[in-house]
Amino acid sequence: MSGRDTLAASITLDDVRAALSLEGFDALEAQRRMAPQPRVLRRPSNRPGQPHQGSVIVLLTPGEQGLSFPLIRRAENAADVHSGQISLPGGAREPGETPVQTALREAAEELGEGPEIEVLGELMSLYIPPSDFEVAAFVGWLPEVRRWQPQPDEVVEVLDCPITWLFEAPRKHVEDWAFEGYSLRVPWYDVCGHRVWGATAILLSELEHRLRHALNGRLSEVLE
Repeated sequence: MSGRDTLAASITLDDVRAALSLEGFDALEAQRRMAPQPRVLRRPSNRPGQPHQGSVIVLLTPGEQGLSFPLIRRAENAADVHSGQISLPGGAREPGETPVQTALREAAEELGEGPEIEVLGELMSLYIPPSDFEVAAFVGWLPEVRRWQPQPDEVVEVLDCPITWLFEAPRKHVEDWAFEGYSLRVPWYDVCGHRVWGATAILLSELEHRLRHALNGRLSEVLE
């Protein structure tokens, strides 16, 4: 059995639950590892008004390579600053919703899955400067996937990502980008030839490093 196969077989739901309930874990530092520089992770106190509220979900499912999760490629939309990007399922909170209700509704709308999802826990919330959103992030479990049924006007493609990809060094890159007149140092994950960066990469980085702590010596043995 290869190291990758061993790692895939070794990561269980109990490991994920343990990772999400770590005491004293520095989630902010874990997020910074895949955050563009410069970038704020918290809303500046001098920014006027109130931020929009939203939620996303890392939806774990069983897969051929162990636990997997879907990322979506958003449809092109001139009115959306995140148009065409690869992201976690999620969106804006509707009136009367709790953050977790938003995450589950968006999973149902964007993937065609919802009621069977078990919420395992949360990642640290994240601020998204371009759209002025504060985003709550959840990790869920879907024991059986029949077939993704995304809304075609919102989702162009669904990418199934084995969780082991988060630990593969060749998938991680850093580049200097020109962005709206600024120069940014941008870390990103290579997922099926797509650059996964920004808020999605930041949240996945937190999940990765939570799992590294939870797996502890088991992970070192496999990756060495």
